[in-house]
Amino acid sequence: MKEINASEISKNMIQMIKKDWMLVGAGEDKFNMMTASWGMIGHLWNKDVMNVYIRPQRYTYEFMETNDTFSCSFFDDSYRDALKLCGSKSGRDIDKAEACGFTTNFIEHAPVFDQAVCTIICRKIAVYDIDPSQFIDASIDKNYPLKDYHRVYTGEIIKVLVKD
Repeated sequence: MKEINASEISKNMIQMIKKDWMLVGAGEDKFNMMTASWGMIGHLWNKDVMNVYIRPQRYTYEFMETNDTFSCSFFDDSYRDALKLCGSKSGRDIDKAEACGFTTNFIEHAPVFDQAVCTIICRKIAVYDIDPSQFIDASIDKNYPLKDYHRVYTGEIIKVLVKD
């Protein structure tokens, strides 16, 4: 993989997050990752940043809380079944990396998978909880039938790795 600047990402990030999905991972000695289709990338506070959204009952939440860095990894379509597994099974019950056949390395103390076509590594710089009292559009709350509102993690992008 080669390192590029965040502004050099040539793919459509809305497509990558929404349709292709990503694995959000955190931890090093012990780690977990989960499939996500909600996220944002942009420029905030004079930094290139990425926001990820994690519900409190997800196992990955524990790793996001206790680690300073996290990764967002994107794969080609041949890994769709692996991403489905990582979104439907808990790392409490299985080793998802092993079950998916992923080769895992750690860069900046965050998990990186050799099979990914793009990995964005972030350093947490802000954390906040979604507050439903702030919803202007009441239909948003339909995404939360269990009232399990996401925690938002804003990370400064410190590395972007892409397949050569």
